[in-house]
Amino acid sequence: MADRILVIEDDPSILRGLQLNLGMEGYTVRSAVDGETGLALAKSEHPDLIVVDVMLPRLGGLELVREIRKDDPDLPILILSAKGQETDKVAGLQLGADDYMVKPFGLKELLARIEALLRRRRARGEGAAPKVLKKAGVVELDLDARRATVQGRPLELTSREFDLLAWFVTHPDRVYSREQLMEAVWGSRYFGTARTVDNFIARLRAHIGDDAESPRHLETVRGIGYRFNP
Repeated sequence: MADRILVIEDDPSILRGLQLNLGMEGYTVRSAVDGETGLALAKSEHPDLIVVDVMLPRLGGLELVREIRKDDPDLPILILSAKGQETDKVAGLQLGADDYMVKPFGLKELLARIEALLRRRRARGEGAAPKVLKKAGVVELDLDARRATVQGRPLELTSREFDLLAWFVTHPDRVYSREQLMEAVWGSRYFGTARTVDNFIARLRAHIGDDAESPRHLETVRGIGYRFNP
């Protein structure tokens, strides 16, 4: 299952950009444009991470962080703010935020920080319970920790890349159309195209060392779709 990110931002252009880019990285995104709605979604949706603006209508971002921390001390929270003074950053972090970025921010850095926070959350969640491991050929997946290796080499995958690879590993030797893969991995509410699947397949082939011209594992079945051959 894709990591769920709640974005609370009242600037329409920033919100649309975050929704688009986080969705393209494979995250499931919910959003709110004011603090009260954001707090209600945080309590009802139980996201894996929250990105929140400081200057919000109805309930400010810092107050929202304070309220969330009363119920969940471990939920990763990343603050976005036009305020770059050190005192503002310290106030946000002291209230319980895990990270703080000043607008305008770089998209690549934001995505890297989000993934780092999610990795730390997964690591904290690992306990003594047995790991759910799934191996298919050269690929081994830890479904609990959402980690993947190829012949012992760890892969740096986005959330959606992991979901797609997990689908193939758990459904080997079967042919799936692009539409079936989109439904299974992205969900019926995602409005992507067949090209989206092709792009992710190309990225996965690069990750696992599959020859793009003559792939051994992620095979193209002409006129139909793709098959994972372990």
